[in-house]
Amino acid sequence: MAKILLVEDDVAFCTMLKTFLLKKECEVDAVYTATEALNLVGKNKYDVVISDVRLPDKEGLEILQAVNKKGEKTGVIMMTSYAEISMAVNAIKEGALDYIAKPFHPEVIMKAINEALKQEKSPAKPLISKKAEKSTASDTYIKGASEASAKLNNYIDLVAPTNMSVLIMGESGTGKEQIAKSIHDKSKRSAAPFVAVDCGAIPRELASSEFFGHVKGSFTGAVNNKTGHFEAANGGTLFLDEIGNLNYELQVQLLRALQERRIKPVGSNEEIHVNIRVIAATNEDLFEAVKKGEFREDLYHRLNEFSIKVPALKDREEDLMVFANYFLDSANRELEKDLTGFSEKTIAAFKAYHWPGNLRELKNVVKRAVLLSEGEYISSACLPSEVLSAKHENKPEENYSLFKNKNEQELILDALEKTHGNKSKAARLLSIDRKTLYNKLKQYGINL
Repeated sequence: MAKILLVEDDVAFCTMLKTFLLKKECEVDAVYTATEALNLVGKNKYDVVISDVRLPDKEGLEILQAVNKKGEKTGVIMMTSYAEISMAVNAIKEGALDYIAKPFHPEVIMKAINEALKQEKSPAKPLISKKAEKSTASDTYIKGASEASAKLNNYIDLVAPTNMSVLIMGESGTGKEQIAKSIHDKSKRSAAPFVAVDCGAIPRELASSEFFGHVKGSFTGAVNNKTGHFEAANGGTLFLDEIGNLNYELQVQLLRALQERRIKPVGSNEEIHVNIRVIAATNEDLFEAVKKGEFREDLYHRLNEFSIKVPALKDREEDLMVFANYFLDSANRELEKDLTGFSEKTIAAFKAYHWPGNLRELKNVVKRAVLLSEGEYISSACLPSEVLSAKHENKPEENYSLFKNKNEQELILDALEKTHGNKSKAARLLSIDRKTLYNKLKQYGINL
């Protein structure tokens, strides 16, 4: 069991995080001020200290310095908002093992804790097994039923067994990381690490250290050796999200590492050979960035051995309710609820909306609606105003559109007859998802 000190002045957030950590079988002391934290650090030994960088009475750096002064093998993780990234950089220089930008999913802090325990060679038991890391909901790739999804899935199956570098292009929120994870899981490297890196969240001052690691004493505050992302992904897959955000200097270093498959940690004279596959993702037009001189052409071609274009959710109408039902099941589990589906008005609103935030927005809308819903189905009253106010485009009426007809039982029977009892095809003909069709079959007592 890991012993953790949690320092966070936001009482609600602190309580939520403490509850989460207790469920993961951690021993947790939670305090709201640096003064309380310093008192506990002086009295107790902790495996990991998690602290906000800005506290009401002192800065979190003072806690970090007190931990370092004590000389015990305690990993320190700093929490920070985007506006305080510079403070997080200072914390890393002072010897913090990691920093996490708020807001974050609780599982993110668990991965950081595991890394801290590993780095410090603590006898505490790791908190997340590799199996659990691999199967978290955020890592799940959902196959759609549309023609666009079939093409996407075919590309994944084709490129996964190879060692080709893959460039995944698509709007924000389309699930590029899940696609990259799916490629990794179907590859010969599936048993090795999958390391995801958000290139837009790495401060320029720490970029080399984050990618290639550093050795103890290489710069002020480097009190421990640090394993970089390249070495952490050795034997497996390195996923570089939002690759277009890398500054030009780091692009040069990255190109060299990819060409030679060798890296040199900051402050080290020895090179480390790495055997990795690289998958990159972007929501920008990288080719246009190359033409403008903002992105190196040689790096672009190195990353783009095979490209995959992820369609936006608005272009995958047949997939909409497939994804919605998946997110409904996920939200039911997380929020301990038992909703069975969506009301007719909710489905109509979903289909009228254009989903500029794609799958990420749909997931958030469904989760919020599950939290607000009190009945068996998600009603339109639980939807955000922007979804409710969306208007249908002028499209020809579907001959088999349910919910606009009072004789839907006859329509269902007719669709099943035309598709020779194939429920998936019948659902598409009726412009509904399979789960809704099954509910309707049960409602009308139709047995096939």
